[in-house]
Amino acid sequence: MDWNLAPPETSAIEHDDGELARRTEAPIMDLFSFTECANQTHSLRALFELLVGCATKEGFSEVAYGALNFVEPLRLAEYPPPTVAVKWPPDWCERYFKRKYHAIDPVVRRTPMLSRPFLWDQLADHYQLQPDEKRVLDEAREAGLKHGMSVPLFGPLGRVSVVSFASASDEADPQDRIGHLNALAWQFHTAYGDIARPCDNGCERKVALSEREISCLRWVAEGKSSWEIGKILKISENTVNFHIKNAMRKLDATSRIQAVVIALRLNVL
Repeated sequence: MDWNLAPPETSAIEHDDGELARRTEAPIMDLFSFTECANQTHSLRALFELLVGCATKEGFSEVAYGALNFVEPLRLAEYPPPTVAVKWPPDWCERYFKRKYHAIDPVVRRTPMLSRPFLWDQLADHYQLQPDEKRVLDEAREAGLKHGMSVPLFGPLGRVSVVSFASASDEADPQDRIGHLNALAWQFHTAYGDIARPCDNGCERKVALSEREISCLRWVAEGKSSWEIGKILKISENTVNFHIKNAMRKLDATSRIQAVVIALRLNVL
């Protein structure tokens, strides 16, 4: 089933590049901690429980991971496609799958159009949602999934996945936690790939990054923008972007945070 319902587009829901760079990266020690735990995990269920535990500490205990446009090699058996793993209130989970809400869920529909994390509360402000799409969001809030956010995850061959976080609290502020949740989503997604497609013995990837590429990625992990990194390293912003793009290419990463996550898992940083 094809979930790419519309071509990619630029939307006001996506933030200014400088602001996003400051808000979508988590401190490097958080990534190290998650990486260390994920590297000791060998099952999807245990890995997903680790993600839920970390997200709960951020105030977002309701979590779902879905694969939107490819056959998933590994999923929790109790959940039908496109969901891979989910931790939602049981009543909402049952209703969602029984009524096949994934076919009209605006989060599922909009994820392929956006390249950055987005807030559910902003969807109606930036898109003309259909009545059935609004109903899904309203019913989700009533069921306890409030102030949600989703992280689009792009892989090779046009693969699109998504991790969504929501809170049962009316006071939750996903914008305030967007950096940590984005980093957790990418780390989970990368670790999941290692479990779903394990490498044969002796074929561990070897990636050689230059000292400048490593320096730039370390500052990316600290939440610095290209402009800020340039000032720190006394090089131009364009040069910073050049080194980061080179590192992303070597690491087969589609985003800066994914490059940091992969580099950490490969012990490059």
